[in-house]
Amino acid sequence: MAITATVAHEFAVPGLIEVEVRGTTLLVHLARPQKRNALNDPTIAALERLFTSVPEAVKAVVLNGLGDHFSAGLDLSELTERNVQQGVRHSMGWHRALEYIQFGTVPVIAVLKGAVIGGGLELALAAHIRVADATAFYALPEGQRGIYTGGGASVRLPRVIGVDRMMDMMLTGRSYSAAEGLQLGLSQYLTDAGGALDKALALADKIAGNAGITNFALIQVLPRIAEQDRAGGYVTEALMAGIAQGEPDAKARVRAFLDGKAAKVTQTS
Repeated sequence: MAITATVAHEFAVPGLIEVEVRGTTLLVHLARPQKRNALNDPTIAALERLFTSVPEAVKAVVLNGLGDHFSAGLDLSELTERNVQQGVRHSMGWHRALEYIQFGTVPVIAVLKGAVIGGGLELALAAHIRVADATAFYALPEGQRGIYTGGGASVRLPRVIGVDRMMDMMLTGRSYSAAEGLQLGLSQYLTDAGGALDKALALADKIAGNAGITNFALIQVLPRIAEQDRAGGYVTEALMAGIAQGEPDAKARVRAFLDGKAAKVTQTS
């Protein structure tokens, strides 16, 4: 089933997000370059709508920012005086939207360049693969602005870089370069300036060639196994392995390999 061009128009929101169809990939652009793609509530709502309604024919989503930056985080110009209850609800709204990205129906690849800070970093962390170019830098400036992260950084970021490093970023305003981010796991790939989008699209094409049940297991089951105790994790893994091996697609792929019709594993980067 092909992705029709109308999908791009259905999900695009002028001035917030733009959407392109690239084969079986949806290329989603944050479209506020004049504000370094700062995230406001309408943008988060547009992303939530998209990720809760991804068409079945879509095999991957690439999330990019128009202009020189991925996202400079929360649009502070729209930060209003909220009471405690309103602040909690606002944060939980971001949590809900980003959960639909991390635990949605398709793998998501984030293209990181320029500012990846605050809420922008939180959005990037919800993606499954992050490809940075040499211009990317990471920061959590909330600590210097008298506020606290509200889009899930406290949950996702320590799992990547550890509690102490996140604490340092917020206490001191420390930032990390693209090269440092690669070493810490903030990205899995690093390209020259301007090269991250092409790399992300190439990875999306590779992901689209996987069996659907495998991609499902990797984005839905693997993160949950990682948070289980060992005994529970082994049982969950065994169940998922049995389900995957029983799929007709898996049987066909294994038979193709045994018959010498499938490519062997080679070194890649």
